Amino acid sequence: METNTRALIFTIYGDYIRHYGNQIWIGSLIRLLQQFGHHEQAVRVAISRMVKQGWLKSNKDGTKSYYSLTSRGVARIDEAAKRIFKFEQYQWDGKWRLFMHQIPTSARQVRETLKQELLWSGFGQFASGCFISPHCLDEQVDALIEKYEVAHEVDYFEAVYKGTRTNEALVAQSWSLATINEKYTQFMDGYGVLFRQHEQALRTGKLDAAACFVARTKLVHEYRKFLFIDPGLPQQLRPPRWQGHEAMQLFRRYYELLAVPASQFFESIFAEDNDLARKTTTYDARDHPLIAREAREWSGKEEGKQ
Repeated sequence: METNTRALIFTIYGDYIRHYGNQIWIGSLIRLLQQFGHHEQAVRVAISRMVKQGWLKSNKDGTKSYYSLTSRGVARIDEAAKRIFKFEQYQWDGKWRLFMHQIPTSARQVRETLKQELLWSGFGQFASGCFISPHCLDEQVDALIEKYEVAHEVDYFEAVYKGTRTNEALVAQSWSLATINEKYTQFMDGYGVLFRQHEQALRTGKLDAAACFVARTKLVHEYRKFLFIDPGLPQQLRPPRWQGHEAMQLFRRYYELLAVPASQFFESIFAEDNDLARKTTTYDARDHPLIAREAREWSGKEEGKQ
């Protein structure tokens, strides 16, 4: 339960608390997590672990304990948000970025943790100690080298492939796109049904704000899992019938459907023991800065089909 609780807390910080002053009283967080069946003790244990790991920091105000994201937590949350809500396509420059390391096997923990960070950033494992990506990830690489103090064990290149195989073959060696595609299909099968059900329920007034909060949080929580497996390859490197784009469109429409009532419920809990005035003045759940333009374009296309 603890791991699931921590993951859900990350989701709530990223989708809500980050826009409300980046801080919340633990009592309010407990009330929010109770909507998902998570008990107070599980929340407190998860928060304690996140503080020890450097994701959160505590602040006392009288007898109340407030928790906010550390700079490390903010960086991770903001990077995740950009990737979750980034819908526009881009033209690949044809260059590969190669990250190679010679970290000894005796430093197993560093090797494994670094590997997971690289995969999360969008690299694929091409060979042992060798990771590739079509994206320019210079900032992420610099941060990882500094974080793990491996400057003397790492080489980083930008290159064009000149071998006899195709770029598609390099992709196949580094990522299991068929598996990722299947997971996107499963996501659409499950959440497509829920989207239609909730769309009808909202239209008939049978879905309250609390249920919208739970549904939106679960939606983001589930969709963010693709950050750990989908490198976000440009169109030139994706296989035919790639389901990621359709899944992204479903996520966007479903998120927009639930946005307003979900935020209203969050604010009803948050306002009781936190400063609602700290809410980012430019934040509006109906007009998320990272999805607004594309959402309007999608709605226009759908209306044109009718």
